[in-house]
Amino acid sequence: MSRKPTLAVVGATGAVGTVMLDILSRREDIWGEIRLVASARSAGKVLSVRGEGVEVRALAPGVFDGVDIAMFDVPDEISADWAPVAVARGAVVVDNSGAFRMDPDVPLVVPEVNGAEITNRPKGIISNPNCTTLAMIDVLGVLHRRWQLTAIVVASYQAASGAGQAGVDRLRDELEVVATDRSLGERPGDVRRAVSEKLGEDSPFPAPLAMNVVPWAGSLREGGWSSEEMKVRNESRKILGIPDLKVSATCVRVPVVTTHSLAVHATFAGRVDVGNARRLLVEAPQIVVMDDPEAGEFPTPVDAVGCDPTFVGRLRQSLDFPKTLELFVSGDNLRKGAALNTAQIAELVAAQLTGA
Repeated sequence: MSRKPTLAVVGATGAVGTVMLDILSRREDIWGEIRLVASARSAGKVLSVRGEGVEVRALAPGVFDGVDIAMFDVPDEISADWAPVAVARGAVVVDNSGAFRMDPDVPLVVPEVNGAEITNRPKGIISNPNCTTLAMIDVLGVLHRRWQLTAIVVASYQAASGAGQAGVDRLRDELEVVATDRSLGERPGDVRRAVSEKLGEDSPFPAPLAMNVVPWAGSLREGGWSSEEMKVRNESRKILGIPDLKVSATCVRVPVVTTHSLAVHATFAGRVDVGNARRLLVEAPQIVVMDDPEAGEFPTPVDAVGCDPTFVGRLRQSLDFPKTLELFVSGDNLRKGAALNTAQIAELVAAQLTGA
């Protein structure tokens, strides 16, 4: 290909799409035309990308004509219907939904971990992992290459934005409610009653999130597991190429606007040296190590939000499990957890198409 590739951003007006346009405006400009695509109700809006106003087009087969790469950030059912349409029109699709992640003919890619898989795309589609998996997978990939990961036990602390704009709006509304009464949180059910009386029961969360943590994210699966917990298990196995990796996850929603965090108990084939682990993580380009507990330095969501890298700290040898490393990670679920990883995959495909 002698020209710069044409890119389509499908779902350009959503929360992740907005972050995507910011990322495209800040990273190296490898693109020719960038087309912005959304639902019919958003058609005609003008959004800024690369410092220029671009009119949003309605999703239709013709918008993919001449497109080389299409990045999708839309609900699963829309990706399932429209990604094959884009492929049929000649585009390589990089999909951020869950529609194709576990399809054996669709690679699930994190460029720092398994970027070479982009070439193995018999359906013309490459999947972007779930934001919770992405928060930890760069770190685990670095450690796995050195010590061979065998098992992980994970507790996630997931931000409201993981439930979309409705989740963010609900959390902010709840915070306004509880901020007006300093007595709340001291008696059973008082927060739940106050929130329900002011805001009603129509919420993305099964319990109040303000002044609370909710041990649930996703939808119900067999055995009492949530869909989010199963994604962590299945996607980690596929990305790392360890089909028998032992995984147990408990996903918890916390009153944070954006940035997921995870406490990870990672077990390896042999004993891990913490100093060497820290050195390898420091050298990794997309990881920031914050690991000085004596000085009060460790990752928190308010430090990682808006940043591209994954933040990791609290590195320590497990006291009772000699082959296990304990650590804590934070990563912006709208950036590396969604838009950035999608953009990185698209850049790899662009380099392949252009021979760069």
